[in-house]
Amino acid sequence: MVRQKHVCIIGAGVSGLAAAKAFSERGHRVIIVERSGDLGGVWEPARSYPEVQTQSPKDLYRYTDKAMPDSYPEWPKGPQVYAYLRDYAHEHGLDDAVRFNTSVVAMDRRADGKAGWTLTLRTGDGSANHEDFDFVAVCTGQFNEPQTLSLPGEDAFKGQGGKILHSSQYNDAAMARGRRVVVLGGSKSATDIAVNAVNSGAAEVTIVYREPVWRIPYFVGGLVNFKRILYIRAQEEMFPGWGIGPLSRLAHTLAKPLVWANWRGLESLLKVQLKLKQCDMVPKQPIEDGVNCSVPIATPGFYPMVADGRIKAIRGTFDHYDGDSIVMSGGERVAADVVVLAIGYKVGVPFLPENYRSELVEPDGQYRLYRLIANPDLPDMGFVGFNSSFCTVLCAELAANWLVRYADGQLARQPTAAKMKENIAMMLHFKRVERPAAGVYGGLCVAPYHYRHFDELLADIGTTIRRRNPLVEKFTPPDADAYARFLASAPHYHAVA
Repeated sequence: MVRQKHVCIIGAGVSGLAAAKAFSERGHRVIIVERSGDLGGVWEPARSYPEVQTQSPKDLYRYTDKAMPDSYPEWPKGPQVYAYLRDYAHEHGLDDAVRFNTSVVAMDRRADGKAGWTLTLRTGDGSANHEDFDFVAVCTGQFNEPQTLSLPGEDAFKGQGGKILHSSQYNDAAMARGRRVVVLGGSKSATDIAVNAVNSGAAEVTIVYREPVWRIPYFVGGLVNFKRILYIRAQEEMFPGWGIGPLSRLAHTLAKPLVWANWRGLESLLKVQLKLKQCDMVPKQPIEDGVNCSVPIATPGFYPMVADGRIKAIRGTFDHYDGDSIVMSGGERVAADVVVLAIGYKVGVPFLPENYRSELVEPDGQYRLYRLIANPDLPDMGFVGFNSSFCTVLCAELAANWLVRYADGQLARQPTAAKMKENIAMMLHFKRVERPAAGVYGGLCVAPYHYRHFDELLADIGTTIRRRNPLVEKFTPPDADAYARFLASAPHYHAVA
């Protein structure tokens, strides 16, 4: 018999809602704490920049039990994703479980000797209280705490009217109109904001980036939806995975010339389609060496705007501010009124005590997480949404279903602590030595190994259906409806008080 738990879900974004649904539908008492005043995470309107849209098509950016509306475009806009998440929370009765404007400022093992954690929660009025939970699911993900950048001269720059803001604060296109806008960063958010600034009537737009990276257009060659290239099992199998045997290694060695030719062909196509040479933005790195969660989608209009000068692109970074200008690392000076720092987010769990944090994160920043979800040295807690990928929602939902069974001892392949540590060590070696590209974001990225990751989770859960038609499985993207059937085939249980 499984005992009912009092569970705290930290975060009310995509991952938090998936975790809350997974735990509550099995009979656990769930509380969701959200430091913001609304749900949605990165899709909360207050955190979304104008014209933001998904990188993934809507049939891949959805929960298994709820399709996005037919009226949505293939790549939904931010307000549409937010509405979808609001509806999902309401349909699963999660509205009343959320405590908004509530932050976790600290957590530690319960002093009464019982399993679980005591969380220190701070509410919007500044008051703090302590609350005990049997289990904690950390669902803050990788886009939680904005990175900061402090440089000499910025106080004087702001003192004369200049604005410096993180990309998550660029939520009103009017702030660009008639102004000189400088964007720092090479992510999709950086190129999105640069294009939006041009379209919003900025006087000048400059983007500053370290090195050019391969970007994938929504339609490769103008014809093929990129999901049919980057999201299929056949493409994934071009990359040697972890823990493979001698025969698999031999097969990869024999296929290497064909795989090499495949990637060179894709590079040539992208150079022509995106006019990379005209923009002087041809990446040095082979495209296959960088296929991970940091591969951005090419913002429509970005390369044409660079080619015709509407966006000035500078390779380098900021060195310091001087008056109303920014001096670059190469010495170039760019006048600015608005500076947007599209430099990403800090990956971390700041409320976890240092002694536990050292068990979670290696000195080089790699996370010690079995299946990217649980750590054997951190009992009664787990992580949802830390398995980042091109299929964010599906990854989070499968992780949530895995985690609730792990917490309840109901996995078909319930791992021992020794087994978890052995697997973690193997995966750390793989990410550091065999495929360093897999080590980005603290190693919290499953791309390009989506299917491999899903297969492992489903096998652990104990699903009895895990395959579609072999050809369909090999050459089409993941199907959320199919994964709903896979999950439905797993053993069912319900916790009792």
